[in-house]
Amino acid sequence: MQTFSLDPSMRATIGGAFYPSGYSMVLFAKEADALSVGQRLIDGGMSADDIFLIPPKAILSQITPTVAQADDPLPSAGTEGATVRAYTKLAMEGHTALLVKTHDSETAERMMEAVRTVPYAMAQRYRTLVIEDL
Repeated sequence: MQTFSLDPSMRATIGGAFYPSGYSMVLFAKEADALSVGQRLIDGGMSADDIFLIPPKAILSQITPTVAQADDPLPSAGTEGATVRAYTKLAMEGHTALLVKTHDSETAERMMEAVRTVPYAMAQRYRTLVIEDL
């Protein structure tokens, strides 16, 4: 698992909100659950380079600020701003996230099989022009 650092490619072209196309973001109330799922994914054959652990402080310091200009000058037509605000709320409650490269539906489903073994608060898959609830 990698330590998260926001890359410019993880932002929407218009508005600049957090939008890591090709990845899924899952939030857990307990950091131990996030670590367990991440390790389970690695043990199942996923590359550790494709999994980022994002502690609450990183969500608040790196992801939350991406929505500051997302609705300026006009409100966004998409849901990326609202999604980031939901992540912010959960991070303020202490939730930890995993950001996992899920380039296709099969990989996303394999990830969710591991995620469903523990309680999780929210899971979103970022595809081109679509944020999918998982």
